Amino acid sequence: MQEYEQLKVLVAEIEMDINKAEGGNKAAGTRVRKQMQAVKQASQEVRNRVLELRSEP
Repeated sequence: MQEYEQLKVLVAEIEMDINKAEGGNKAAGTRVRKQMQAVKQASQEVRNRVLELRSEP
Protein backbone atom coordinates (compact mmCIF):
# COMPACT_ATOMS: atom_id res chain seq x y z
CA MET A 1 0.00 0.00 0.00
CA GLN A 2 1.58 3.24 -1.20
CA GLU A 3 0.09 5.36 1.60
CA TYR A 4 1.75 3.21 4.26
CA GLU A 5 5.12 3.36 2.51
CA GLN A 6 4.90 7.16 2.47
CA LEU A 7 4.14 7.15 6.21
CA LYS A 8 7.23 5.02 6.89
CA VAL A 9 9.42 7.42 4.91
CA LEU A 10 8.10 10.41 6.85
CA VAL A 11 8.83 8.76 10.19
CA ALA A 12 12.34 7.79 9.12
CA GLU A 13 13.11 11.35 8.01
CA ILE A 14 12.28 12.78 11.45
CA GLU A 15 14.85 10.77 13.40
CA MET A 16 17.83 13.08 12.94
CA ASP A 17 15.84 16.18 13.89
CA ILE A 18 14.48 14.44 16.98
CA ASN A 19 18.02 13.75 18.15
CA LYS A 20 18.95 17.38 17.57
CA ALA A 21 15.83 18.60 19.39
CA GLU A 22 16.68 16.41 22.39
CA GLY A 23 20.05 18.14 22.47
CA GLY A 24 18.36 21.52 22.80
CA ASN A 25 18.22 22.66 19.17
CA LYS A 26 15.03 24.74 19.04
CA ALA A 27 14.93 24.92 15.24
CA ALA A 28 15.04 21.12 15.06
CA GLY A 29 12.14 20.99 17.51
CA THR A 30 10.12 23.25 15.23
CA ARG A 31 10.92 21.01 12.26
CA VAL A 32 9.86 17.92 14.24
CA ARG A 33 6.51 19.49 15.10
CA LYS A 34 5.93 20.39 11.44
CA GLN A 35 6.92 16.90 10.31
CA MET A 36 4.63 15.33 12.91
CA GLN A 37 1.70 17.20 11.32
CA ALA A 38 2.61 15.55 8.02
CA VAL A 39 2.74 12.16 9.81
CA LYS A 40 -0.71 12.82 11.24
CA GLN A 41 -2.09 13.57 7.78
CA ALA A 42 -0.39 10.53 6.27
CA SER A 43 -1.80 8.35 9.05
CA GLN A 44 -5.28 9.58 8.24
CA GLU A 45 -4.72 8.71 4.58
CA VAL A 46 -3.71 5.16 5.59
CA ARG A 47 -6.83 4.85 7.74
CA ASN A 48 -9.04 6.03 4.89
CA ARG A 49 -7.40 3.64 2.43
CA VAL A 50 -7.91 0.70 4.79
CA LEU A 51 -11.59 1.62 5.07
CA GLU A 52 -11.82 1.73 1.28
CA LEU A 53 -10.23 -1.71 1.01
CA ARG A 54 -12.62 -3.10 3.59
CA SER A 55 -15.70 -1.79 1.78
CA GLU A 56 -14.69 -3.14 -1.65
CA PRO A 57 -16.59 -6.25 -2.69
